[in-house]
Amino acid sequence: MVAPGLIVFTDRGQAERPLEDVIAGAIDGGARVVVVREHDLPPRRRLKLASTLRNLLDRVGGRLLLEEDTALRKCHDLESLVAAAQDPGVDYATLSPIFASRSKPGYGPPLGLAALARMATVVSVPVYALGGVETPARVRDCLDEGAAGVAVMGAVMRAEDPARLVKELLNA
Repeated sequence: MVAPGLIVFTDRGQAERPLEDVIAGAIDGGARVVVVREHDLPPRRRLKLASTLRNLLDRVGGRLLLEEDTALRKCHDLESLVAAAQDPGVDYATLSPIFASRSKPGYGPPLGLAALARMATVVSVPVYALGGVETPARVRDCLDEGAAGVAVMGAVMRAEDPARLVKELLNA
């Protein structure tokens, strides 16, 4: 399995247009892994949304995950990152928040690039920097510190042109 350069998390609450349109744009820009959050949706509506997004991703050979999917672990410290790497079912881990995040401002202090560098290089699972990674410069900084790629949510959800933003982040 080739690790993607970018993982997009959904949050229709931040989207300025229908979520399906935002994700279609992100896919047009090159996104190939999308994680469905949307905890507040009733199960039937969430599954319908997931099916719609999966159809979009299937057209480009992409992958859709539900946030609770065991292939992805959301980590906030070295202990949880090491545990994720030891689980044979885990394909990716996100480490967050790397930078201050507009999406989750009260989530805790940013870990920073130095912590990313310390943690990303000691585990075998691909580590994706998440939290405030909204610009190509920040993407390059995260990759320079050992991240396999980046994960984004709010920046893509709020983007006027999700395709252009995703393309810029992937080019970085």
